[in-house]
Amino acid sequence: MPKKKTGQAKKRAKMKSRQAEIRSGAQRDLARSNCNTSYECKQCGMRQRTRAFCYFCHAMQKPAACAQCGRTKCLGGDCAVRHGAKHATGMDLVGAVCDHCAAWVCHSRKCLTTHACACPLADMVCIVCCRGPEVCGGRFFNCSTCSAALCEEDQLQHEGTCTTIDGDSFKCKSCNRTGVYSCLSCKVSFCDTHVVRRGVVLSAGANPPCPKCSVTVVETKAVSVSTRKYEYGRHNTADQSKADMWFAPSRASGAGPSG
Repeated sequence: MPKKKTGQAKKRAKMKSRQAEIRSGAQRDLARSNCNTSYECKQCGMRQRTRAFCYFCHAMQKPAACAQCGRTKCLGGDCAVRHGAKHATGMDLVGAVCDHCAAWVCHSRKCLTTHACACPLADMVCIVCCRGPEVCGGRFFNCSTCSAALCEEDQLQHEGTCTTIDGDSFKCKSCNRTGVYSCLSCKVSFCDTHVVRRGVVLSAGANPPCPKCSVTVVETKAVSVSTRKYEYGRHNTADQSKADMWFAPSRASGAGPSG
C-alpha cells in the first residue's frame, strides 16, 4: 500500500511542478492565474475577482495576496523593502497595485518588475459585453471553443451558442462538398482538399490549421457543431430595451420606469 502524502509533501510537489512550468515558459491557464482567483469580501460578503479594494463596498482585501506569485506571507529573499528575519504579512507585504487587474503585488523585486508586463488581464475585454477588468468585478475566462475573452456573467451564454457554423449546411465554401473539418473560430467548414495549405508540414495524426486564421481545425463529426442559432441570455433585444429605458438620462434621478 503506497504511503499517504502529508500536507507539506503535497505543497512541495505543487511548488516543484509550478517552478518547472515557469522555467519552461509555458503560458498558464487564465482561470488559474493568481490575479483572476475568486475572493469573498469579509465586509459585504460579495464574491468577486481578487482585488486590492472590494468592487462593491471598497473595503480593503484581507489578507493581502500577491497577484503574481499568490503568496500571503513573505519569508525574505529579493525584497524591495527589507524586513530582516520578521515575516511580512498584510500591508507589510504589499509593494504596489496593478493598473490592469487592480490587485495587490508583493514587494518582491521579481513580482514588481514582471507582473505589469505579463498581467493576463492587461488587454482583456469581454467579447459579449465589451467590459474590461476595471469595470467588471467578476472573473475572466477564455472560451473553450473560439478562445475569446469572456467575463463571468457572459461565459455560459457565449459558450452555449459558440459551437455553430455560419451557414445553412456543413458544405465547403470553395467546392460545395461536405465539410470534413470545421474551424470553430471562423465558423466555416472545409473539405479535406481545401483545408490543406502549401508549405504547412503536419505530424502524423495532427489536424491541419485553418487556412483563414491558422487555428487548429477539428473534425466535424468529433464535436457537437450545429447550424442552428439561438438568441438567449441577458443581452437579447427585449432585455436591452428595458435596460436602456431604465438607465435613460431623463430618469437618472427618478425611481425607475413606470409600469
